Amino acid sequence: MRKLLLAFQFLTIIPMQDMGDVSDEEMGKTTVVFPLVGFAEGVLLAFLAALFLKVFPAELTNAMLVLIMVIMNGGFHLDGLSDTFDAVASRGDRGKKLEIMKDSTVGPMGVIAIVMTLLLKYVLLNTVSFESTSAAYLVTVLSMPVLSRWSMVTAAFYSNPARKDGLGRLFIEHTGARQLIAATAATIILMALVCTMVSQLSLLMFYVMFAMPVLYGSSFGAVWFFRKMFGGMTGDSFGAVNELAVLIFLLSAVINNARLA
Repeated sequence: MRKLLLAFQFLTIIPMQDMGDVSDEEMGKTTVVFPLVGFAEGVLLAFLAALFLKVFPAELTNAMLVLIMVIMNGGFHLDGLSDTFDAVASRGDRGKKLEIMKDSTVGPMGVIAIVMTLLLKYVLLNTVSFESTSAAYLVTVLSMPVLSRWSMVTAAFYSNPARKDGLGRLFIEHTGARQLIAATAATIILMALVCTMVSQLSLLMFYVMFAMPVLYGSSFGAVWFFRKMFGGMTGDSFGAVNELAVLIFLLSAVINNARLA
């Protein structure tokens, strides 16, 4: 339970009780429960989506969901995404790129990354809502943060730290095979429970046979890219992985819907 509370404290703005002294190892191993945090976020998003759809059109509902996703983590991951894109776009060496990532100023590429990410989330959610049944749409909304959080665990397992300090290093150094296997099992079990409850077994097959392998591969690719760019991953890189994983998952859902049409 303590790991879960620490993970909530790190990944969301939900107020938590004072956890006292937390060791590096204890904080680093919270990756094992990242999908559980994503599940809680997903349940809230799905509940609000179902509520909003009773009052608002789908387009407005999806816009509000995008806003709520930003609010839930205080824009933390979008900030990491913007810092990462600013650093990637720079022409300096690795040291210069890492300094840019630490700079609180948002550059033009960072702004573009944020705007395009929010826009794509909105467009993809609209496409999913128009092409899916109501139940399938809500399950997709619920699954979105679960799988994006799982992608962060995959990235932590395969990466190495770009810096000798920071939260990114803690997660990388303390995420081993045990954490990855447990997080993967939790993700599959949660998806199985949800899909079974709403009789969407075809979606479960899509998640396990297509979406998760695609996200696994994209996380591995991101680790390779960030190692080439920065010599490893940072906390900002994990934010970028989460945001990109949401887009990749939603795009996969659109492809799956097109296949079934």
